[in-house]
Amino acid sequence: MNRIGIMIDVSHISDKAFFDVIKLSSLPVFASHSSCRALCETPRNLTDEMLLSLKENGGVIQICILSEYIKTPDPNPELKEKISELWERYGEFSTLSDEKKKQARLEYRALKEKYEKLASVKDVVDHIDHVVQVIGIDYVGIGTDFDGGGGVDGCMTVAEMKNITIELLRRGYTKADIAKIWGGNIMRVFRKVIQGKEAAI
Repeated sequence: MNRIGIMIDVSHISDKAFFDVIKLSSLPVFASHSSCRALCETPRNLTDEMLLSLKENGGVIQICILSEYIKTPDPNPELKEKISELWERYGEFSTLSDEKKKQARLEYRALKEKYEKLASVKDVVDHIDHVVQVIGIDYVGIGTDFDGGGGVDGCMTVAEMKNITIELLRRGYTKADIAKIWGGNIMRVFRKVIQGKEAAI
């Protein structure tokens, strides 16, 4: 992947696979949509040790704004029961037709919208703050995961993403900092990967 200029994404892999990638890649990697395990305990999120390795690699973590990866949800038996009833009704998801899958997803999202208690924009920026405190401003971005269930209170669609910027400004981030978070850092990794490919040709 380094040789042919493909960016390596470390979101959705095991902890061991993460460290294997860091060891083997000669170019920066990125976590397209992961958050901080120190603030929300889920295997999707990166530990502080992983963040430090990512910095050494020169990569970037893009904070995922899917609520349950931002804030550990409080017990919600009503939502759990409704989701259980939904999957009982549809059966094994992988065997459904495309039309049935689409309908099941719509109903699942509707249940979550009605019953889920979401994390907030402030919680999202807490994760950005954490990355900045552990490894610095040059290694953090945002990867919404809107197409995979992403969204928090105050930022459910692209139209509300300005609310993250407002919270960053409220906390004292500069325009230069915010430019890095909203694309500068990931573009740095992108350019390094392209340059690495060109150097290998």
